[in-house]
Amino acid sequence: MLKDISHKTVATIATVAVLTAALAATVRAADDATGNPVQAQIDHGKSTYASKCSHCHGPNMMNSGTITPDLRAFPDDKTRFVTTVKNGKNNKMPPWADILSDDEIGNLWAFVSSRRKP
Repeated sequence: MLKDISHKTVATIATVAVLTAALAATVRAADDATGNPVQAQIDHGKSTYASKCSHCHGPNMMNSGTITPDLRAFPDDKTRFVTTVKNGKNNKMPPWADILSDDEIGNLWAFVSSRRKP
């Protein structure tokens, strides 16, 4: 019986190792050769934008008649974007650092940058 338990334990550990390696390979393959965010990140960012940002910035990343900027024209500056989202801006945009995770903010960036005007 002890021998059966050992074989089951080894089999379980081997299965976990294989699944972990497969997951790691999938994550590494998530970015394409040019380093662009994958569609999944953009989709998650779009969802987060719709629920957390669109009420001020508009459903299409612009809201005419308000003080919010057209996010389609946001500079190609991820650091600035992340800092603004985390810390807020000019006492008009609230800080989101305690509400959104780093991954959610990264996904927002993927969505916003995918919709940038040329």
